[in-house]
Amino acid sequence: MYAAIDTESKLLLEIDVYSRRGTDPAAAFLHRLTEKHDIDDTEFLVDAGGYLTALSRHDLSGHLNYSDRNTIEKLFQTVSMRIDRFHSFWRGSPASARRWLRRFRHHYNHDRPNQALDDRVPAEEVLN
Repeated sequence: MYAAIDTESKLLLEIDVYSRRGTDPAAAFLHRLTEKHDIDDTEFLVDAGGYLTALSRHDLSGHLNYSDRNTIEKLFQTVSMRIDRFHSFWRGSPASARRWLRRFRHHYNHDRPNQALDDRVPAEEVLN
Protein backbone atom coordinates (compact mmCIF):
# COMPACT_ATOMS: atom_id res chain seq x y z
CA MET A 1 0.00 0.00 0.00
CA TYR A 2 1.18 3.49 -0.84
CA ALA A 3 -0.33 6.63 0.64
CA ALA A 4 0.43 10.35 0.63
CA ILE A 5 -0.73 12.61 3.47
CA ASP A 6 -0.34 16.38 3.70
CA THR A 7 1.28 16.69 7.13
CA GLU A 8 -0.21 20.14 7.83
CA SER A 9 -3.82 19.68 6.75
CA LYS A 10 -3.84 15.90 7.40
CA LEU A 11 -5.52 15.51 4.01
CA LEU A 12 -5.08 12.03 2.57
CA LEU A 13 -4.02 12.98 -0.96
CA GLU A 14 -3.70 9.55 -2.52
CA ILE A 15 -3.84 5.94 -1.46
CA ASP A 16 -3.45 2.83 -3.58
CA VAL A 17 -2.55 -0.82 -3.34
CA TYR A 18 -0.14 -2.72 -5.55
CA SER A 19 0.54 -6.43 -5.74
CA ARG A 20 4.19 -5.94 -4.81
CA ARG A 21 6.55 -3.44 -3.20
CA GLY A 22 9.57 -1.82 -4.73
CA THR A 23 10.79 1.00 -6.89
CA ASP A 24 8.47 0.44 -9.88
CA PRO A 25 5.17 0.48 -7.93
CA ALA A 26 6.42 3.46 -5.89
CA ALA A 27 7.30 5.30 -9.10
CA ALA A 28 3.85 4.54 -10.54
CA PHE A 29 2.22 5.88 -7.38
CA LEU A 30 4.35 9.03 -7.46
CA HIS A 31 3.54 9.55 -11.14
CA ARG A 32 -0.18 9.56 -10.36
CA LEU A 33 0.42 11.83 -7.38
CA THR A 34 2.30 14.37 -9.53
CA GLU A 35 -0.50 14.35 -12.12
CA LYS A 36 -3.19 15.18 -9.54
CA HIS A 37 -1.42 17.42 -7.02
CA ASP A 38 1.07 20.29 -7.01
CA ILE A 39 3.93 18.78 -5.07
CA ASP A 40 6.81 20.96 -6.28
CA ASP A 41 7.77 22.13 -2.77
CA THR A 42 6.92 18.88 -1.03
CA GLU A 43 9.22 17.14 1.40
CA PHE A 44 8.84 13.38 1.20
CA LEU A 45 9.37 11.30 4.32
CA VAL A 46 9.97 7.70 3.38
CA ASP A 47 10.64 4.57 5.37
CA ALA A 48 12.94 2.69 3.00
CA GLY A 49 15.78 3.51 0.62
CA GLY A 50 14.09 2.12 -2.51
CA TYR A 51 11.64 5.00 -2.46
CA LEU A 52 14.47 7.47 -2.96
CA THR A 53 15.08 5.93 -6.39
CA ALA A 54 11.39 6.32 -7.25
CA LEU A 55 11.50 9.96 -6.15
CA SER A 56 14.54 10.66 -8.30
CA ARG A 57 12.78 9.18 -11.35
CA HIS A 58 10.29 12.05 -11.07
CA ASP A 59 12.87 14.71 -10.18
CA LEU A 60 11.49 14.88 -6.66
CA SER A 61 13.62 15.20 -3.58
CA GLY A 62 13.33 13.15 -0.47
CA HIS A 63 15.41 12.00 2.40
CA LEU A 64 15.63 8.90 4.47
CA ASN A 65 15.74 9.70 8.15
CA TYR A 66 14.99 6.89 10.54
CA SER A 67 14.60 9.38 13.40
CA ASP A 68 11.41 10.58 11.63
CA ARG A 69 10.02 7.05 11.48
CA ASN A 70 7.71 7.74 14.45
CA THR A 71 6.32 10.77 12.60
CA ILE A 72 5.54 8.66 9.55
CA GLU A 73 4.02 5.87 11.62
CA LYS A 74 1.88 8.32 13.60
CA LEU A 75 0.52 9.89 10.42
CA PHE A 76 -0.36 6.50 8.97
CA GLN A 77 -1.57 4.88 12.20
CA THR A 78 -5.29 5.38 11.49
CA VAL A 79 -4.90 4.43 7.85
CA SER A 80 -2.90 1.33 8.76
CA MET A 81 -5.37 0.18 11.40
CA ARG A 82 -8.28 0.46 8.96
CA ILE A 83 -6.35 -1.31 6.22
CA ASP A 84 -5.35 -4.11 8.59
CA ARG A 85 -8.99 -4.64 9.57
CA PHE A 86 -10.04 -4.54 5.94
CA HIS A 87 -7.29 -6.94 4.86
CA SER A 88 -8.32 -9.51 7.48
CA PHE A 89 -11.73 -9.94 5.87
CA TRP A 90 -11.22 -8.92 2.24
CA ARG A 91 -11.30 -11.67 -0.37
CA GLY A 92 -11.86 -9.65 -3.53
CA SER A 93 -9.95 -8.39 -6.51
CA PRO A 94 -7.35 -5.61 -6.64
CA ALA A 95 -10.01 -3.46 -8.35
CA SER A 96 -12.40 -3.90 -5.42
CA ALA A 97 -9.58 -3.01 -3.01
CA ARG A 98 -8.94 0.20 -4.95
CA ARG A 99 -12.65 1.08 -4.82
CA TRP A 100 -12.63 0.52 -1.05
CA LEU A 101 -9.52 2.69 -0.68
CA ARG A 102 -11.15 5.52 -2.67
CA ARG A 103 -14.19 5.37 -0.36
CA PHE A 104 -11.91 5.27 2.67
CA ARG A 105 -10.00 8.33 1.41
CA HIS A 106 -13.27 10.25 1.04
CA HIS A 107 -14.39 9.20 4.53
CA TYR A 108 -11.01 10.11 6.05
CA ASN A 109 -10.94 13.55 4.37
CA HIS A 110 -14.61 14.57 4.64
CA ASP A 111 -16.35 12.64 7.43
CA ARG A 112 -13.82 11.62 10.09
CA PRO A 113 -12.89 14.30 12.67
CA ASN A 114 -9.16 14.54 13.30
CA GLN A 115 -7.91 15.19 16.84
CA ALA A 116 -4.86 17.07 15.57
CA LEU A 117 -7.25 19.50 13.81
CA ASP A 118 -9.42 20.12 16.90
CA ASP A 119 -11.96 17.59 15.61
CA ARG A 120 -12.33 19.24 12.21
CA VAL A 121 -12.07 17.09 9.12
CA PRO A 122 -9.04 17.55 6.82
CA ALA A 123 -11.18 18.87 3.94
CA GLU A 124 -12.35 21.75 6.16
CA GLU A 125 -8.74 22.57 6.97
CA VAL A 126 -7.89 22.86 3.27
CA LEU A 127 -10.94 25.01 2.49
CA ASN A 128 -10.25 27.47 5.34
